Amino acid sequence: MQKVTEEPSLYRHLEKMPVKEILTHINEEDAKVHLAIQEVIPRLTELVEAILERMKKGGRLFYIGAGTSGRLGILDASECPPTYGVPPDWVIGLIAGGDHAIRNAVEFAEDSETQAWKDLQDYFVNDQDAVIGIAASGTTPYVVHGLKECQKHGILTACITCNPDAPVSAYADYSLEVIVGPEFVTGSTRMKAGTAQKLVLNMISTTVMIGLGRVVDNKMVDMQLSNQKLVDRGTKIIKNTVGGTYDDAKALLLEHGSVRKAIEAARQ
Repeated sequence: MQKVTEEPSLYRHLEKMPVKEILTHINEEDAKVHLAIQEVIPRLTELVEAILERMKKGGRLFYIGAGTSGRLGILDASECPPTYGVPPDWVIGLIAGGDHAIRNAVEFAEDSETQAWKDLQDYFVNDQDAVIGIAASGTTPYVVHGLKECQKHGILTACITCNPDAPVSAYADYSLEVIVGPEFVTGSTRMKAGTAQKLVLNMISTTVMIGLGRVVDNKMVDMQLSNQKLVDRGTKIIKNTVGGTYDDAKALLLEHGSVRKAIEAARQ
């Protein structure tokens, strides 16, 4: 297949460009990302609704990927517990090569046709869950064969890729093909493709968490109070919601341990 993600950059002789010109052109390319995502919002809507249906019944959301794509999935999954106060097994990110691959390249890990399914089985993946494969190229064996095996077992599948008619799409019930075009540095899919994947993952997890009731109005009422900045944020949310002084709001927060519980207590 002809991979858009591997097509030559629209720019030549990058090493001869002044710094400002490099930065300007990278920004011009990045501006194309949100337009590409806009094209997949109808399909993305269907996917999120399907994920919500499963998670409301106790299902989980898995991301599988390799390299940059895998790291982006892990990043999104790891941010759900502190942001929304959910258990760490609601959204799970898996990367080819295991945790070592988060910081280091693991040779040939993405070429395995069996490892993704083994990794998913460690979490007893089942037909109540949803699995999203993330692969800029759309050809990564770890992802392609992981989704293929999921479909055999009746598990909802989706993919985020940046090539049209990619092999991974054949095994995705919901294929999100975000076509951002050639990279500024030819083939460097950590750039536009990675940005597109990150934005789509943000959209999926945020919308899912809102749908699961983890946001009230526009506030993260279940966030973990893991540092003083978040205690301050939580205090201000309480103060702005129920009134009173900052000190009263902070005392409520520290007494009840969460923004949601503090607001509920103040309203009783």
